[in-house]
Amino acid sequence: MNVNEVLANRANEILGAKRGEYAPLHPNDHVNMAQSTNDTIPTAIRLGALSLLSPLLDSMRALAEALLERGRAFDAIVKAGRTHLQDATPIRLGQEFTAFGHTVERNARRIEAAGEPLRELGIGGSAVGTGLNAEREYPALMVQRLSELTGLSLREGSDRVQLMQSMGDAAALSGMLRTYALDLSKIANDLRLLASGPRTGLAEIRLPAVQPGSSIMPGKVNPVIAEMVNMVCYQVMGNDATVAAAAEAGQLELNVMMPVIAHNLFFAMGILTRASGVFAARCVVGIEADTEQTAYWLERSAAIATALAPRIGYAEAAKLAKEAVERDVTVRELVAEKGILPVAELDAILDLRSMTEPGVPGEE
Repeated sequence: MNVNEVLANRANEILGAKRGEYAPLHPNDHVNMAQSTNDTIPTAIRLGALSLLSPLLDSMRALAEALLERGRAFDAIVKAGRTHLQDATPIRLGQEFTAFGHTVERNARRIEAAGEPLRELGIGGSAVGTGLNAEREYPALMVQRLSELTGLSLREGSDRVQLMQSMGDAAALSGMLRTYALDLSKIANDLRLLASGPRTGLAEIRLPAVQPGSSIMPGKVNPVIAEMVNMVCYQVMGNDATVAAAAEAGQLELNVMMPVIAHNLFFAMGILTRASGVFAARCVVGIEADTEQTAYWLERSAAIATALAPRIGYAEAAKLAKEAVERDVTVRELVAEKGILPVAELDAILDLRSMTEPGVPGEE
């Protein structure tokens, strides 16, 4: 409404009239005409979200590629797997990072798909979606003009009443942002865990040092980029909670909570775009592996006894794993000591690289 008044006043000035007289141009009769806040604001939200979508997807794809590149670089490094934060069967460091990259890719596809319904515009619905006082040609002409102005692929909505009643399309996109935030935060947590130490943690990878991490502990370097990503993700989860509540709060032909939906949706898209890009450029691309540390934990993992189960049975393999832990020796050393299997067969079964691929270790 304020924009209508500003445009009408300025137009009248140009035509030689005074401000506030609203003649010969009136803010409602001539500038607004058949438009309503009720169809223009939902349209603006859709255009705003779509304009932010491409940069977000670009930053996500850059992050995915950075993770996949590290996956390729680390593919030969076999390490201890962990489930429940306990020893698990071997995995390659490259497999972990490749999986991180594929997780980001899957989220990018979800978000891109969630953006598609936003291309349907309800402009021309006027007050309640029925199009009262709007020329019949107006919706199609508006979609055409908005497509030209924005460069976006847009289309006329098939049910303008529905598009005015529901903010479900915006809520669906927000929900996909939340899903990405959940996965992204988990990846950041995993990197922090793998880099924990450097002497008292896992220390299997080294994150790039960005800044001194402590004003009291000399030499301490904190994983600040990954921590920043965590905080962004928590914020996005909160944004989505607001969008969800506001999307539910509409009544009948209109949702009056559109401003808070727009604010939280756009804010979430913006900070996820920046966080993904910074995560890739300032952290992931510079990650290094500590091959000595990965080899140390791998050989000491009691879970490699899993490969013995097809030969000696689950119960016997479990006994060996427990004894190895109690005596602080490796499973390999214990089996060799007890002479349970010939050395050649033992080496074939406990081929750690082969444990990271499908199949039964030691079998051709």
